[in-house]
Amino acid sequence: MKITIVNYGAGNIKSIQFAFQRLGFEAVLTNSPEEIIKSDKVIFPGVGEASTAMIKLKQSGLDELIPTLKQPVLGICLGMQLMCNHTEEGNTPGLGIFDVNVKRFSNKVKVPQMGWNTISNLKSDLFKGIKEKEYMYLVHSYYAEQCDESIATSDYDLEYASALENDNFFGVQFHPEKSSKAGEQILKNFIEL
Repeated sequence: MKITIVNYGAGNIKSIQFAFQRLGFEAVLTNSPEEIIKSDKVIFPGVGEASTAMIKLKQSGLDELIPTLKQPVLGICLGMQLMCNHTEEGNTPGLGIFDVNVKRFSNKVKVPQMGWNTISNLKSDLFKGIKEKEYMYLVHSYYAEQCDESIATSDYDLEYASALENDNFFGVQFHPEKSSKAGEQILKNFIEL
């Protein structure tokens, strides 16, 4: 099985690579369209600021490639947000894979949300073996609104979509690679899709 982690300069990709190694899989870091297209599974990570990350995607042509992929794709954190229609962060247009917008948390709560929070309303094989209200590790100031493509929700100031699915595309706001055994189970489930 060939697993590719999209390396476009906006992600904590080493921790994801190590998580797959712990599961017994090698994941290749690349920004080569040819390598990504040939992959069985694609991880689209992201840490940092949305508009800068989108510029890096456009410079490499990956903004046009990613929405056309046919194999399972998993966006993590900012990666998931960039797969949405638009984010308020930097007023940035997204890739339009998920038909939802990304908003900033209000000032009524501490921003960013940093630490452990639960996921609920689990609706996908991505969560096979994961119990309702399982804890996942999150660090984010922006969230995807509730929508039809939501496959998990979390609550922080309001209920929001903490995971999304559209055909072969999946996105998680939390960091499975930092979410202990449950997070590793989600990565294992993704491999098995």
